[in-house]
Amino acid sequence: MDPQYNPQAIESKWQKRWEAGHLFDAEPEPTPDSARKEYYVLEMLPYPSGDIHMGHVRNYTLGDALARYKWMQGYNVLHPIGWDAFGLPAENAAIKHQRHPSEFTFSFIDRMRGQLKRLGLSYDWRREIATCVPEYYRWNQWFFLRMYERGLAYRKKSRVNWCPLCETVLANEQVVNGCCWRHEDTAVIERELEQWFLKITAYAERLLEDMKELRGGWPERVLAMQENWIGKSKGTLVDFEIGQLGEPVRVFTTRVDTIYGCTAVLLAPGHSLVGKLIAKSPHAGSLREKVERIKVSSAALSARAGDEANPEKIGAFTGFTARNPYSGESVPVWLANFVLMEYGTGAVMAVPAHDQRDYEFCKQYGLPIPQVIAPLDGSAADLAQGAFSEYGRLMNSGPYTGLTSEDAQARMTGEAEAKGFGKGTTQYRLRDWGVSRQRYWGTPIPIIYCSKCGVVPVPESNLPVVLPMNARFTGRGASPLAEMEDFVNVACPKCDGAARRETDTMDTFVDSSWYFYRYTDPKISTAPVSQAAVKYWFPVDQYIGGIEHAILHLIYMRFFTKVMQDINLVDFSEPVARLFTQGMVIKDGAKMSKSKGNVVDPTQMCARYGADTVRLYMLFAAPPERDLEWSDAGIEGAARFLNRVYRVATKHAGVLSAVRTRVPEGNTESGIVNREPTPEERRLLLKVHRTLRHVSEDMEERWHYNTDIAMLMDLVNEIGDLDPAIEAGEIQASCLKMSMEVLVLMLSIFAPHIADELWESLGHGEPALKTPWPKFNAALAQEDELEIPIQINGKLRGRIRVARDAGEDEVMRMAQAEEKAAQYLSGKAVIKTVYVPQKLVSFVVK
Repeated sequence: MDPQYNPQAIESKWQKRWEAGHLFDAEPEPTPDSARKEYYVLEMLPYPSGDIHMGHVRNYTLGDALARYKWMQGYNVLHPIGWDAFGLPAENAAIKHQRHPSEFTFSFIDRMRGQLKRLGLSYDWRREIATCVPEYYRWNQWFFLRMYERGLAYRKKSRVNWCPLCETVLANEQVVNGCCWRHEDTAVIERELEQWFLKITAYAERLLEDMKELRGGWPERVLAMQENWIGKSKGTLVDFEIGQLGEPVRVFTTRVDTIYGCTAVLLAPGHSLVGKLIAKSPHAGSLREKVERIKVSSAALSARAGDEANPEKIGAFTGFTARNPYSGESVPVWLANFVLMEYGTGAVMAVPAHDQRDYEFCKQYGLPIPQVIAPLDGSAADLAQGAFSEYGRLMNSGPYTGLTSEDAQARMTGEAEAKGFGKGTTQYRLRDWGVSRQRYWGTPIPIIYCSKCGVVPVPESNLPVVLPMNARFTGRGASPLAEMEDFVNVACPKCDGAARRETDTMDTFVDSSWYFYRYTDPKISTAPVSQAAVKYWFPVDQYIGGIEHAILHLIYMRFFTKVMQDINLVDFSEPVARLFTQGMVIKDGAKMSKSKGNVVDPTQMCARYGADTVRLYMLFAAPPERDLEWSDAGIEGAARFLNRVYRVATKHAGVLSAVRTRVPEGNTESGIVNREPTPEERRLLLKVHRTLRHVSEDMEERWHYNTDIAMLMDLVNEIGDLDPAIEAGEIQASCLKMSMEVLVLMLSIFAPHIADELWESLGHGEPALKTPWPKFNAALAQEDELEIPIQINGKLRGRIRVARDAGEDEVMRMAQAEEKAAQYLSGKAVIKTVYVPQKLVSFVVK
């Protein structure tokens, strides 16, 4: 064994062995009488953009540690990877460099695959997929046809971003500050085009209802974001008559009880009545300019999916008024950028005293702020500080004055229905999923248009509709597919007459809405998935990815699963049992990005320090759910630790390799033969088993890998501190070997290359992954002291450390004497005390 730690040589050696031995290949689905359990761990698949970045490394090492732990627990583990390979970046690169998108895509896949392998990630590479190959995207088309048959895929006119200079449709990502990404001084305009949609709104209630299956396994933050995005709300539709037009504008409100405080009706700039207002306006030109200005701002908000916490509010008075059907008062009709056609009716009533957004808008434009709801407790609402948005008691509200908000809502909705100017309703913020993209590098939509037969789906026997490879890329005009006569012109499948193909391609989120099913049998050619394989592997036991996907990918994949359930492809309603959202990697206070110039290259770090150091640092530098601030000193520290582990192991390797222990069989109690442990041996054993207990429980519950690695560092320090005792023979070789073996096995899930090298040096022939995870001795793993929290009137006020066997009287005396707690007890009468043994001390005082 080389006395010097050489990570490059060690990592190359073990990666070759792992690959040759197919170490990470999931076993085929077992027979029904097999007792082996499965475990499916999955990270979100990457887009092949040229290089992996540290965000990828963090995501994938989190999953890799878990996968290795589950292998060692005896599970049959599925840990796959693939490529989200269609999309706009590759097409933009093709336009810029006049090369085909496939050249960029497949060269980047090759490059990134090599980088992932360099990290030693435990992927089953036999199951690798790429969403841009016909063998995969034909099933996108198959799903589309199944949805079309069920009325879930449909076509309608929709607004798109249009660059008048490029003469082409732009994706939301290509609109920068209201202008074309290629021409910073060319304002983007909106056009209406026929677009294809998937009717995700048909599943809105199921998407909400089935969240009960996800509670406890998914972060509450993600579930809250999805609930908000779906946006179920019960309320009232109310018609405000625009006298100058002679027709009403319908608004939706969840707070009809506040309607007497309405001071304006706000329209989205794309509302269907806006054109009529312009036509009727004596200042049509001026109003049209205002509409276009607000459209630009509104489009920017819509492109950001409404995720900006406090967007700038831009409005314009139309010159028209609308009549409040309850009060009879006329209120001005305004345009507002934050009212979006995608939500509600595209029109809202502004009630500034009782809605903070309306408050800010009306303050900005000098509109009145009349109060119509008072707090139930009789106090005064301070409208100078903002809106009073709570339920309360009505005031200044005609015949409804004095009612509570709840009672008023019921009675006022009843009046609207009785008099025909509104009705109670349930609405959803969620809108149908527009999947049409006027781009080339995507899945062709399998639809044909015939002048005689109309819209005709491509027969399933003709799938896939293959994306032609000889397209020209100019970035101007229609999609490259529209200019390819050989692709566009086709015989109608019904009448055999002349027809044309759809030239839009699918949104790339379609690709990623079901890819994780394909991993279970990526070669199947008769169906999108193998039902037997899916039945064995699903649900995904652990999914890992960024919080930024909460309201797009993670909703779309749930929607796809429900469609698959309805067409009897799967027999469950939710695909993922547990979800973990890791924090970002930041440097110099900002997320790593090429544009900011703060990128750290993982490949360079692997070349300098080795993959194990990079992996260990990414898991150690911060709790996995929090952002990780890159530190050069931190990765140097990780490198020093691995060097120390190597030195400690190699120092005693010659003696230890000849000692037989029982760790591979799971027996790790002491390793000592024929006698009681010495004090030094007991000290070592306590540290080993407490560390093992901490790491084992953490892998099951908390995932605080940073504290696990810190415990391993402490254990290595302990072995180093005991070196004189080892040299003096006060620690038996078998005890030391058992301790080293447990250390190496724990280290293997974080830094697997060095662990396998050390495992081999300890006399073992197989990789650590093939060894059962060691079991801790509960008696040895017990802490001598416990930390007990102190609560006073239900609030945490201090902590004490007590001996594990301390009695209640002693614990209570220590709790009352604790410095912080004593401050809250001083001068107070203790009316109740509670002691939960070894758990909690609680005082109730007055």
